[in-house]
Amino acid sequence: MRVSSKVKELLKEHGWPAREVYFDLENSNWVPREVVEAILPFFNERGYGHPSVTHKPGWEALEEVYLTKELVAKTIGAADLDEISFTHSGTEANNLAILGFIAKKDNRRRGGKIVVSAVEHLSVIFPAEYASQLFGLKMQRVPVDEYGFVDPELFKYYVDRDTLLVSIQLVNHEVGSIQKLKELVDVAKSANPNVVFHTDAADAYSWIPIDVERLHVDMMTISSHKIHGPRGVGALYVRNEVLLEPPLKGQLSVEKLWPGVENVPLIAGFRKAIEISFKGFEHRVSYVKALRDKLMNGIVSGIPEVLVNGPLNKGRVANNVNVSFLRIEGEALTVELSLHGIYVSSGSACSSRILEPSHVLLAIGRKREEAHGSILFKLSQYHRESDVDYALETIPKAVERLRAISSWKSC
Repeated sequence: MRVSSKVKELLKEHGWPAREVYFDLENSNWVPREVVEAILPFFNERGYGHPSVTHKPGWEALEEVYLTKELVAKTIGAADLDEISFTHSGTEANNLAILGFIAKKDNRRRGGKIVVSAVEHLSVIFPAEYASQLFGLKMQRVPVDEYGFVDPELFKYYVDRDTLLVSIQLVNHEVGSIQKLKELVDVAKSANPNVVFHTDAADAYSWIPIDVERLHVDMMTISSHKIHGPRGVGALYVRNEVLLEPPLKGQLSVEKLWPGVENVPLIAGFRKAIEISFKGFEHRVSYVKALRDKLMNGIVSGIPEVLVNGPLNKGRVANNVNVSFLRIEGEALTVELSLHGIYVSSGSACSSRILEPSHVLLAIGRKREEAHGSILFKLSQYHRESDVDYALETIPKAVERLRAISSWKSC
């Protein structure tokens, strides 16, 4: 049965939800009208040329690319806009960082190793595994504690003179842990001054202050759709001293590390999304944090048998709520809530598309059945308190109904 047919059947049976609240910002975002309006002119009014070609439409396109690079560099404290490279997603940026570094012959040697945390995004873990197999390197995963943090003291035992590359997230995409990244970088650089440190900051960008010079990271990934920008744009910061081998080969354009024609309309949308996200930064983060606390505290106090995944407050990013509901399947709760217009994501494994529970939840010590019952909510400045109120009114009823009809059995 086609997915569209399933949707039609559900709507026919249950009717269109009277209200809709979208909390699945981990997987995708809606794009605000101001961002769409920034995108549209670059399709047919201006800047529709190739940014490497010397004519007016090309110059206009090139200007937009550089204006966006300047803004990205400013918001992360990069010294040089040439240290910013655009890709078509955060996944591509992570792959470029890891595969591009290891593919450069001068960056690797026999017996070298790659170190990542156990809770990295799969777009870091998979290319790290691939690079280690392809070039005969070691790969090590650093364990985390029950809240998702890497202990700097434990980390000391994983980095040494053989360590070539380290990749540890600034903020975890599932449980919201804000790593003490500067401490980890200092540990790595003390063990090996030549080590290159990459961080996936896709879930940190626009939520916590970032300064790549202070952090002393060598590479950093960000993603447009994580901040309500358009899908199809990512960016990688690469310190000038770090040399990468482009994994893709083709005619060079503005991007020396990622050949091909730059998607200028979406880059323009990314710039507008950055402007919106950083306008009134502290007020926006404080506002979303208050919504997060109300949602998380309301779930914990209003529903029995729930577990908060990740830090309870301190050390948790402002927009993240991840909760395991015991004795029910997360995928079932996702469907049940969607019938009431509440859209979330689950770390459950009982799905034809996901064969294993979340590796992040297992890494922080959750049992498989606890991971199966997890639900991830992400909030933004576009949510209202009434959205949280509706969620807190709806979720307990959905959980109670599913528990009543469930003969719980882990997949």
